[in-house]
Amino acid sequence: MNMSIRFPNLELNFEYVPKAVRIFGLQITFFGILLTLGMLLGIAFIVLEAKRRKQDTNLYMGMIISGLLGSFVGARLFYVIFSWSIYKSDIMKIFDTRSGGMMFYGGLLGGILAAAVFCHMKKASFMEMADIASMGLLIGQIIGRWGNFFNRESFGEYTSNILTMQLPLANVRASEVTPWMRENLATIDGISYIQVTPTFLYESIWCLILFIILLAWSHKKLFAGEIFMRYLAGYGFGRFFIEWIRTDKILWPGTDVAVCQVVSAVLFVFFSMVVIVKRIMAKKRAALRKRRRERIYEEESKSVHAEDNGDLQEEEDLLENTETSSEDGETDTQPGGSAEESRDKQET
Repeated sequence: MNMSIRFPNLELNFEYVPKAVRIFGLQITFFGILLTLGMLLGIAFIVLEAKRRKQDTNLYMGMIISGLLGSFVGARLFYVIFSWSIYKSDIMKIFDTRSGGMMFYGGLLGGILAAAVFCHMKKASFMEMADIASMGLLIGQIIGRWGNFFNRESFGEYTSNILTMQLPLANVRASEVTPWMRENLATIDGISYIQVTPTFLYESIWCLILFIILLAWSHKKLFAGEIFMRYLAGYGFGRFFIEWIRTDKILWPGTDVAVCQVVSAVLFVFFSMVVIVKRIMAKKRAALRKRRRERIYEEESKSVHAEDNGDLQEEEDLLENTETSSEDGETDTQPGGSAEESRDKQET
């Protein structure tokens, strides 16, 4: 089987790109390797950032473990719900995850709920911790998405742009090949290739851009949970357009509308509005606190000034009383001298 992947407009040709590697007789997929690597680097970032902020790293590890368990259950449950036609005739297939069948948004929702429950039980601030955790999640997405490259999956519609990716027709799932791709097959050395949009690359780059933006914005946040909400809104914005061109979309039953596209739109609109409102309220509260501090400072200044004036008045009154007493003493002395003079005159 031909295992090549080509980027003709970039003049890149990878002759052999395996889906898995054997280590000590055990076959391990590159998708799993990259997913694990992304997860470990994301966890490392979370722990280091928690240490830098002098927060409890054990609490974060507990949150991460809870979130991972919840995300696994949520990702599988979402896929089963929206692909029920596959499982309704054989319920036991639900528990067979080796053949795939996960939805990212289901994992995201399940992970958030599990992490929130953990934080509630530990009486910790979920929103404060989610600000850091969402950055670690982005690192996992940046790296993990490259697993789709090795699996030759999650690509987009036919294209001929600079980033065009060519895949052997025999090496991809038939359900992801569109009529437009079949009409524009490229034949190279007798091998038929489809030309597709590398959406895995688009999403990885978008997550990297979002990570840089949120990392810079973290110094400007005004309330707990702002980075987490901006992540949800930002990722939803990018995923909406990426989902538009993907060919492996899961649709709402009876429609041509992609589930993930609807979820992305809701995330972007809802959390964008929440962030805007909460920032306005945070700025108003900050302005109110500033005015209150200024008023307290003015009142204290007036009080100190009044006390100083009172002390000065007391000193002036004391000085005036002293001068008055001195004048009274001199007056009393003068009549005494006149009496002695009268006696002298009488004796004479």
